[in-house]
Parts: sequence; C-alpha cells; structure tokens
Amino acid sequence: MADLDELNRRVQAIRARLDPLYAEVGRIIVGQHALVERLLLGLLTGGHLLIEGVPGLAKTLAVRTVARCLHLTFQRIQFTPDLLPADVIGTQIFNPRTGEFTIKKGPIFAHCVLADEINRAPAKVQSALLEAMQEKQVTIGETSYTLDRPFLVLATQNPIEQEGTYPLPEAQVDRFMMKLKLDYPSKEEELAILNRMALIEPDLTVQPVLAIDDLAELRRAIDGIYMDDKIKRYIVDIVHATRRPRDYGLDLVPYIQYGASPRATIWLSRGARGHAFLAGRAYVIPDDIKAIGYDVLRHRLSLTYEAEAEEISAEQLLEKIFNQLKVP
Repeated sequence: MADLDELNRRVQAIRARLDPLYAEVGRIIVGQHALVERLLLGLLTGGHLLIEGVPGLAKTLAVRTVARCLHLTFQRIQFTPDLLPADVIGTQIFNPRTGEFTIKKGPIFAHCVLADEINRAPAKVQSALLEAMQEKQVTIGETSYTLDRPFLVLATQNPIEQEGTYPLPEAQVDRFMMKLKLDYPSKEEELAILNRMALIEPDLTVQPVLAIDDLAELRRAIDGIYMDDKIKRYIVDIVHATRRPRDYGLDLVPYIQYGASPRATIWLSRGARGHAFLAGRAYVIPDDIKAIGYDVLRHRLSLTYEAEAEEISAEQLLEKIFNQLKVP
C-alpha cells in the first residue's frame, strides 16, 4: 500500500505540470473541456482524433492553441474535392538547370495537422494520410521521410451537409484512436464566448508552457501506469463482445455487422492509462475504460441495415455492452 501511495504521489507531481497548460488554454478556449482533454490524450498516447461537429465550435482554435502552448508546429489543411495527394504530403520539383529533382514538403510535416472536413476530398487524398497516420512517415518519389514526433492528425467532418462528400474508407477510420462528437456550448459558455470573442481583434496570444521534452517525460509516466490483469481481461471482453455478443448473453447479433478490430484493444489500453494519468492516479480502474470507451469504439462498429432501419446507434449498442458486462 505504501508503494502505491508513493507511486500516486509521483504521478500527481508529474501530472501537475499540465496545470499551467490547462490554465493557458482556458484563457482562449471557452468550454470544450472534453475536446481539450481528448487532444491532450491523443498527444500523450500517440493517437489521432476524428471529430464530428458543426462549424464554429472552436476546433481549429483549440488545436492551434494547444500546439502553441506545447512549442509544437501546426498546419491546417482544408480538404476539398480538387485536392491532390501532393498538396498534402509534398512533391518532387524538377530543376531544368541542374537536371535534378528537389523535394518540396507538404503541410503534413508538422506536429499537429488539422485535416478540416476530411470527407470532402476523394479517396486517393484520404489514402495519402494512411501511411502518415500509421507509419509516422510519408513517401515522396522513391524516398521515405520520417515525420516529426509527436505527430497528431485531428480530422473534422460536418455531420449536417453530406452533399459532395466521400465516405472515409474503413481502413482509415480504424486508424483514428477516438471519434468525438461535439455539441453546442451552454448558455453560460456562449455568453463567455460573446464577451471574449466579440472584439474585432480579440487577444489570442498564448505563452508556451511546456516543451517537447516535457511531453516525452509525460508519455513515459503514462507507460508506467499500473494495469491489473483483470482490467486487461475486461478490455479484451469488451472488444470481443462487439464481435461475438451472443457469447456474453447479449442479443445484439442482428445489429452488428462487424465488431471492433484489435486496434480497439490497444487504444482502450493506452487511453485508459492516459485517462488515469490525467486524473492523477497511478493505476487504471474500470471507470477509466468506460470514460473513453465510447470515443474509442463508436467508429469501429459496423452496423447492419436492420440497426439503421430501427435507428439504433453505435452508442446505444455500446451502452448495452458496458451495462451488461461483468466489471472486475
């Protein structure tokens, strides 16, 4: 018990280094606590985020602010139907004087990349992100280039307007650690936004409070978070319940076409450790898994036509799994 108390104190001391970051981000961003926390969770665990929300919810401002607070480079790519893969990763440029090719790197070469309205670009552009997201490298011509670390892709899509959009390939969707659904701010938050942002030139300057080396130390602390074997089996049971629900006494077979992939198991584990760390705990509890479970799993369930006809969502199916599975 003494060892656990000491470990908790150590984790809380390292976690306290994030307090100035939360304070600095809070000077600019009103509300959106879930978005900021998930952004940090993605940066600390190496996972990419897919965000679904209407325009104007401060998605770009939030990721830019967090990047500046952490001394990270930031690039925003507006995805459009005429976008080319070279516009994202870069291209080779021929110099007729020397007869040689030079490399012009694209906006993907940054620590934080905001892929705005990612579903507005055709599949070949979306697939250009696959290697970058999974391998942390891109290939231009015959040469592969390693991307900066940490590397986070934050992709957004508009849930309202579907005209002129391209569905994301399943292989790409599965590479996102989490899918978030943002909602409108509350009345109090919107009043605070009005007071802060209604100026013609609002003050959006922030001071860097952490460096990349600090981020690496925070990541090592997360790797040291204790996870009991019972918790690990609980994670595996959750993922397997999406594939073979009947084995767990769940009547969900008519609604799930394909369950979650093994990536879900990995991200549930990493995300639970990260969530425990942000809570100042040196060990994972089942509530950590439930807290991030919906975000990690909602985009990994492929629903049947029957589920769509009955208007049953992935969140409703996940709720049944979490409610009925035995908690360790």
